[in-house]
Amino acid sequence: MADISKHIEKADKYLQRGKAEDALEELKAALDAEPENTLVRERACDICISLNRQREATSLLSDLLDRYFAASDQTRAIVTYKKLSRISSPTVVQTFRYAQLIERTNKREALELLQKAAEGFEAGRKKVEALQVYKHLVALEPTLENFKRQGELATELGEGKIAATAFFQAATLEENEKRDGSALYERAYIMDTSNPDIALAFGRSLLLNGDAANALKVIEAFAKQPNSSEAMRETYARALLRLKRPKEAEPIILSIYDKDPKQINEIALLIGTLLEIEHDGTALSIAKRTVEMEDKAGRHREFIGQLKEIVDRHRASPEFLEYMVLLFNSANREQDYCATLIKLFDLYYAAGNYLKAADSLDAAAEVDAYETGHQKRLEMLRGKIDANRHRAIANRFTAAVKVSASAQREADDQAASPQSENEPTVLEDFMLQAEIFLQYSMRSKAVERLQRIQKLFPREEDRNEKLRSLYMNAGMMPKYDDAPPPPKAATPPPVPATQRVVPPTVALANPVSMAPQGPTSVANENSVDNIARVTEITRNIYRQANVKAVLFAAVNDVGRHWGASRCVAGLCTPGKPPSAALEYCAPGVKQSDVMAIVRLIGTLQGLAVNQGPVAIQSVKNAPELAAIKQWVDALGIESVLAVPLLDGEEHVGILILEQCGTPRPWRQTDVLVLKTIADQMVLAVNNAKLRNLMKTLAVTDEKSGLLKRASYLDVLLAEVRRGLQQNSPASVMLLHFGRASNLIKEIGEPALESMMQQLGQICCSHIRQNDVAVRYDTSSIALVLADTNEKNAFFVVEKLRKVLNTVKVPGTDRSVTCTVGIAEAVMQARFDPIDIVTESINRVERALDLAKHDGGNKAKSLAPQMEAAAVA
Repeated sequence: MADISKHIEKADKYLQRGKAEDALEELKAALDAEPENTLVRERACDICISLNRQREATSLLSDLLDRYFAASDQTRAIVTYKKLSRISSPTVVQTFRYAQLIERTNKREALELLQKAAEGFEAGRKKVEALQVYKHLVALEPTLENFKRQGELATELGEGKIAATAFFQAATLEENEKRDGSALYERAYIMDTSNPDIALAFGRSLLLNGDAANALKVIEAFAKQPNSSEAMRETYARALLRLKRPKEAEPIILSIYDKDPKQINEIALLIGTLLEIEHDGTALSIAKRTVEMEDKAGRHREFIGQLKEIVDRHRASPEFLEYMVLLFNSANREQDYCATLIKLFDLYYAAGNYLKAADSLDAAAEVDAYETGHQKRLEMLRGKIDANRHRAIANRFTAAVKVSASAQREADDQAASPQSENEPTVLEDFMLQAEIFLQYSMRSKAVERLQRIQKLFPREEDRNEKLRSLYMNAGMMPKYDDAPPPPKAATPPPVPATQRVVPPTVALANPVSMAPQGPTSVANENSVDNIARVTEITRNIYRQANVKAVLFAAVNDVGRHWGASRCVAGLCTPGKPPSAALEYCAPGVKQSDVMAIVRLIGTLQGLAVNQGPVAIQSVKNAPELAAIKQWVDALGIESVLAVPLLDGEEHVGILILEQCGTPRPWRQTDVLVLKTIADQMVLAVNNAKLRNLMKTLAVTDEKSGLLKRASYLDVLLAEVRRGLQQNSPASVMLLHFGRASNLIKEIGEPALESMMQQLGQICCSHIRQNDVAVRYDTSSIALVLADTNEKNAFFVVEKLRKVLNTVKVPGTDRSVTCTVGIAEAVMQARFDPIDIVTESINRVERALDLAKHDGGNKAKSLAPQMEAAAVA
């Protein structure tokens, strides 16, 4: 120590004399004697820097920096590194160690130096050290590039777990940026197959890319462990569902749902997969179980919506659809209810279960008798179900047209004839069944029907474009042996002249020029014996709520079906201008002037009063229209057909068809069909007026929407008269919500009135447009249900109960009770409508008393006293 002091003293003296080099030598001698003395080394470094001895200064500072790093003296190490960096470039190791010191205080500089150190180590092929640098880099800046480079270095060094973690983090960043990270997840899994988080992420990415088989291999072992996570088990279950193995996925998904009801989507996937592989029984049991749980949680309606989406996407069995019908009925989703019934009809019909198909059509027609296609479905059932059952269904929506007894007998005889005798019917039935099966993704059954067609009708697809299309859609094309095509059908034996039918392909010996009929060909579809056409029009007319809507529907439907240029309907008394008039114009036909319509209606109605229906093929040569010739010419009318609107013997309006461009011959069938529709228009207009009159005269309560008691008899009488005319049922229902005196004592009259208003609003919003709700007394509501028999009235009660139960008695937690009396009116033409109404009113009140006597909160009905006579 004494020797070092002497060297230091001499160095100080030399410095005082300005001999820096001598002082440096003394300090070097001191360092040789005591190398660990950092103070002497610092002074020597400073003198070297002042003497511009860069190499010696660098060596001294570098050695001093290493000593500070080793002693963990951060402050002096930082100062020393900065001195060294000013005169020279520190080594890669020194840069890395310095960057570690300033990570927390100067992140930006630390990142730059770490990146520099990583490049330096990689350039020197020191991959281990470079990997250490990237460990700090990804901690400071977790970018995709840093993680990927770390993973690649770790892979080269055989550090599988580090590489897996790096690639996993990189893939996560890719996903966060909405990019595909599956390749990185795969690299991560390859490097470490024991990491459950990596396996889960890789399995999910495989599922997203449609590789369920490999996804299952990746996660199966982890999912079967007792302590596996919910996410792992959920992904495992989804992979099983993708592979169409729902039986294995079922317990997992049910367990997940039981623990967390928010996982309802997993249940939906399970049900959908079960339906797809035709495990309908299991799907139905799971659906019922889930509906019960969701109902308790108050999410019943939401899950029904999910089930509807599932059924829309997947083929469903009749049993499952039957359950959906019940659900839609309970949720008051009439549109979905009817649509599902139509699906059931198609499936039952295609399977040959015509009785079930009839039941489905009957139920659908009960809710909406005007649904498009009902008439066609009814015709499909002709001859396949009992004639009485067929007529009962037809009465729901074909009451507008009454078939004569002879025509009905002819139809029944035709339906009773063996179907096998009518070859085109057999072929069409098989084609229809195959088409329905394809529509509902039941390819195997469709192929079965097509194979039967191929056997019974070989090479029919060569002549039938629709059948050829069905073969292609089913993915099969019939193959035949080299046998020649089947011979033509033998000429049938002669038949009496009255029954002879000329085949459409017979060549005439003396061909006669057949001029095209133009618009007349359109009317051929509307002949008087085409009940479906007339019913379709009248059905749409009857569903309208007001007079204007009735006229609008009539002119549009009639004009389109006849292919007329214009169709005009006007309400007026003879000699007076029309009170209401609407016009249909075909595409490209200009709208009529108001004055022209008034003049045309007035003139044609005058002619109709005197001679009945007016049919003029050429208006230019018609003297009866000379008075309005200028209006006729302005409108470009060539032919006109007009039938009066008669209310009994009174003329109340007129229905007109106009043909422009070329003259059009009017046939007798056109007149008869148009007259039939005109009669139904009058009935529809009267019904619409009556409904509006009742609402006006009764002064509908604005808060509840109920009609007053004064309307009760008039509304019921009008409905009975309509039912007698159209041979349709009607029912009356009394809803009683408790004894008025007791309720007033318990909650007070204002609260009772508020409760009844709420109940009235619910009833009005959950009945059909043609049904009427009336405030019967202080605590009762009467419902007049059109086109509803006693059985269906009970269905209405159940639907109403579900929504009425949500109403609480004011001031309590008690739901309102609803006691119901039901009576179906006896629709027999030999009874006077007033007598029918009186008997129905008395019977529904007795039914209500009976329900009260049985304890209340029940629904009862009584058979009519004159039922035996009515049946007889």
